[in-house]
Amino acid sequence: MRIVFFGTPKFAVTTLEKLLTDSPHEITAVVTQPDKRRGRGNKMIPSPVKELALKHNLPVWQPIRIKKDKETLELLHKSHSDIFVVVAYGQILSRKILNMPKLGCINVHGSILPEYRGAAPIQWSIYDGKTETGITTMLMDEGMDTGDMLLKAYKPIDLFINVEQLSGKLASQGADLLLETLEKLEKQEIQPIPQDNDLATYARLIEKEDYNINWHKSALEIHNQVRAFYPHCITNFRGQILKVIETIPLTEITTIDLPPHLSKLPSFLQDIDQLSGKIGEILKTIKNFGFVVQTKQGLLLILEVQLAGKKQQSAWNFINGTHLQLGEKLL
Repeated sequence: MRIVFFGTPKFAVTTLEKLLTDSPHEITAVVTQPDKRRGRGNKMIPSPVKELALKHNLPVWQPIRIKKDKETLELLHKSHSDIFVVVAYGQILSRKILNMPKLGCINVHGSILPEYRGAAPIQWSIYDGKTETGITTMLMDEGMDTGDMLLKAYKPIDLFINVEQLSGKLASQGADLLLETLEKLEKQEIQPIPQDNDLATYARLIEKEDYNINWHKSALEIHNQVRAFYPHCITNFRGQILKVIETIPLTEITTIDLPPHLSKLPSFLQDIDQLSGKIGEILKTIKNFGFVVQTKQGLLLILEVQLAGKKQQSAWNFINGTHLQLGEKLL
């Protein structure tokens, strides 16, 4: 089949790569977002999808507003595509575009629809403390992730996985599911299933305010926030911005299997139930691990941090470098 691929971030790269290397289909062109200025040098940086497309000598189209871009619309029309594949492209497609390919437009979405429609499904599923997510392939319509569903694949969400790690797993799963979807569509072995709108939830765009840690929440809620918005969550330490990169909710420590690098931690926690303090107060340091903070409900162990203007470091090195004192507060 002839396919035009729409995608922009790293999450979409895995699917494009799979289509190029492990499928019989022909990628005729790639549509991605315009280059953006990033970094200290404020240089124009192409999207990850564009970088891969150029390596494979594919035509790349980068309309600012695809609905209004006459040149891109004409190119899409002349592509005589069987299918448009869309993975985290970042713009809404018009009915005119959706109707161009013979078999329609297929979206690879990072949730089990109809839950978490929208721009940030992986982040909000972690934030909400979900224990399972997955990938849904669907036929696109003019709504926000409202089209008929094709195939689903499920993925557990481990308590210690962050959004970057989960996105990588889901990207790989999504690439495999798309190839299966294309094969079954070609053989007419899929019956599209309408979504139940009554069960729909919405994963809105993330805003800067979402990164601010509120210590009046529970340890588990803050832990979920830190891994959902990794590595951007911030608090205030001695009047400076402190990024909180990795945490453990100690209230959950007895009910979960710890990863190998934390296997010795329980031996340091015999007296942990006796600790109590003001919200945001640093109550204890644990050698080679980090420091314990009082939340509204439960204690949170901080494992990795980054002080403004400094490199990311272990919380234990941060303790030694700042001469952290018990009783200090994070705000």
